[in-house]
Amino acid sequence: MTAILGISAFYHDSAAALIIDGEIIAAAQEERFTRKKHDPSYPVNAINYCLSEAGLSLAQVDHIAFYDKPFLKFERLLETYVAFAPKGFQSFRMAMPVWLREKLFLKHMLIKEIKKIDKSFDSNKLMFGEHHFSHAASAFYASPFEEAVVLTLDGVGEWATTTVSIGKGHELDIVKEIHFPHSLGLLYSAFTYYTGFRVNSGEYKVMGLAPYGEPKYKDLILDKLIDLKEDGSFRLDQTYFNYATGLTMVNQKFADLFGEPVRKPDTDKLTQFHMDIAASVQAVTEEIVLTMTRSLAKEYNIPNLCMAGGVALNCVANGKILRDKAFKDIWIQPASGDAGGALGGALAVWHSELNQPRTVNPNDSMQGSYLGPSYDQSSIEKELSTCGAKFDSVTEREMIEQTAQALAGGKAVGWFQDRMEFGPRSLGGRSILGDPSSEKMQKTLNLKVKYRESFRPFAPSVLREDVLDWFEADYDSPYMLLVDYVKKDKRIEMTTEEKSLFGIDKLNIKRSSVPAITHVDNSARIQTVHKKTNPKYHALITKFKEISDCSVVVNTSFNVRGEPIVCSPDDAFKCFMGTELDVLVVGNCVLRKELQDKVLVEDYKDKYELLIKRVRTGIAI
Repeated sequence: MTAILGISAFYHDSAAALIIDGEIIAAAQEERFTRKKHDPSYPVNAINYCLSEAGLSLAQVDHIAFYDKPFLKFERLLETYVAFAPKGFQSFRMAMPVWLREKLFLKHMLIKEIKKIDKSFDSNKLMFGEHHFSHAASAFYASPFEEAVVLTLDGVGEWATTTVSIGKGHELDIVKEIHFPHSLGLLYSAFTYYTGFRVNSGEYKVMGLAPYGEPKYKDLILDKLIDLKEDGSFRLDQTYFNYATGLTMVNQKFADLFGEPVRKPDTDKLTQFHMDIAASVQAVTEEIVLTMTRSLAKEYNIPNLCMAGGVALNCVANGKILRDKAFKDIWIQPASGDAGGALGGALAVWHSELNQPRTVNPNDSMQGSYLGPSYDQSSIEKELSTCGAKFDSVTEREMIEQTAQALAGGKAVGWFQDRMEFGPRSLGGRSILGDPSSEKMQKTLNLKVKYRESFRPFAPSVLREDVLDWFEADYDSPYMLLVDYVKKDKRIEMTTEEKSLFGIDKLNIKRSSVPAITHVDNSARIQTVHKKTNPKYHALITKFKEISDCSVVVNTSFNVRGEPIVCSPDDAFKCFMGTELDVLVVGNCVLRKELQDKVLVEDYKDKYELLIKRVRTGIAI
C-alpha cells in the first residue's frame, strides 16, 4: 500500500487530499472546518479529516506532495520587480518581508506544521510539484480519458499562467506555456476589481452579471488591452494594469480607457455600464478560450480535452467549448482552483514520479466529488440535540417524501446528506433547494436566504435521464460546470415591450416554465444527477417529479454570502436559524422553522461578510 497526502496552502483555498494506490480516498478544503472563506492557512483540519477517513496515521503516509514550488514563485516576484524598477517599490517593500520571513522558507514551515501531527516525520517524504502541473494532473489523471489535451488557465502559478499538456496513459507532459504577467485569469480579475467585486472570489459575479449587459467594449479590449494571436496565445499591454508591481489590479489609464472610475462596492450602485463591461470581458474570455481550443484540436488531433485552473470554473465559456465541437468531449476538474492542486499534487507523485500505471474510470475517478466528511444518523441526532434543535427522526423513505412535499409547497429547504463536496459547488450533499417553477424563488433565495445580489442566477439539478426534456444538452454535467440552454418548448416568448428592457429590469420577466433557474439569456448552469453517485438526491428529485411533474430542482450552495459551505450538522443548523430557510433536512432528521425555539434565531445576514471585510485589491503573490 502506498498512501500519498496532497497539500495546497498559504495562498488561498488551502486543502488536503489523500490517495491510496492511486485511488482518491478523501479531499476537503480547510475553510469548511475553520469557517473562514478561502482560508489560506496550513490545512491541519483537512489533513486530519483525510487521515481519519482512511484510518491512517501520518506515519503511515509514504509521501506528502505540496502543490507548487515557492522558490520559483520568489524568482518570478524578484525578476518582475527588477524588470519594472523603479516602478512598484511600495509593493516590493510590502511583499519582500513576507517572502523572506515566511514563503521563501516554506519547506521549513511545512515540516514544522507536519511535525505538530507527527514528531517523527521524515522530511524526505515531502515533495514539491509545479503549480500548473498540479492543476493538469488533477484534471487528466482523474478524467475518464486514456488520452487528452490538458489546458490549464488561472491567474498565475510560479511563472506559468496558461499551460498546454498532453496526457496519455500515466504520462503527462507540459508542451506549451504562457508566462506572467500575461494572464487570462488576471485579465478577468482586473475587470472583477474594476466592477467593484472582490478579486479571487468575485469573478463568478462578473460572469453572472454579464447576460444583463451588451459586449459594447469587446473590440476596445481586444484592440487596446490584449494582443490575441491566431493560435490563442496572447500578450497584455501592461501600461493599463497595476497587478505586476502595484497594490491594485488596474491603474488610472485603464479607468480612462472606459470612461468610468473603479466602482466602490460599498457606495457605488451597479449600473448598465458595469453590466456592459461584464458582458464585454466575458465575450473576450470566450473568444480567447475558443481560439485556443480550436487551434489545439487542429494541432494535436486528439478528441478529448481536460481543463483545470480558476478560469476553468467559467461555466459559460465551458459550455461554448463543448458546443463548438472542436473537441469531441471535454472534462473539467470540479475542484479546478488551488484547492484541487492538493489532489493534483498527490496524483502527480503517484503517476509521474513513481511511474505507476493508471486505470481509467469511464465515468471519471472523482466519485461525484463527494470526498468530504459524512455523519451517521446517531452523530447527527446527537449534534442537533446539543444545538437545541427540535426535529423528527424518520425513515429514509419518509424523509424523501416530506422533503419533496416541502419543495412542491414552495418551501426553501436546507439539504444535508452523506459526504461533503470537494470544490466550490454544492452538488446535492450540502445544498439549498427550491421549486424551479416558482416565480419568486430566485429573489427569495438571493435576498432572504443567501443575503446576496438579486441578479445572481441559480443552477438546476436535473435527473440525468430527463435532461433532454428540459435542456438542449444531451451529455453528462455532474459538476455544474457547463452552461446550456433551456429547451425551446419550455421557454416563454417575450413581448416586444419586454425585449426593449435593459439590464436588471429583465430579472423579473418570466422566461420559462422553470423561471427560478432560467437566466436572462435562457441559459442555465446544469447539474445532471446520477443515481450511482448520489442515490438520495436522485430519489428526492424523482419523488418531486411524481408530485409536480418536474424533474428539476433549484440547487445552490448551503451557505450565506461570505460563509463557506456548511460542513457539519451544527453548521447547517446555525445557517438554518440565521436565514429564512423553511425546512432543514439532515440525514433522516427533518426540522421545520416554525417549531424551533425562537431564542436560537441569530442575525446571520452580515456575520460572515463582516469577517472578511478587507482591502479589495488583493492578488495572491
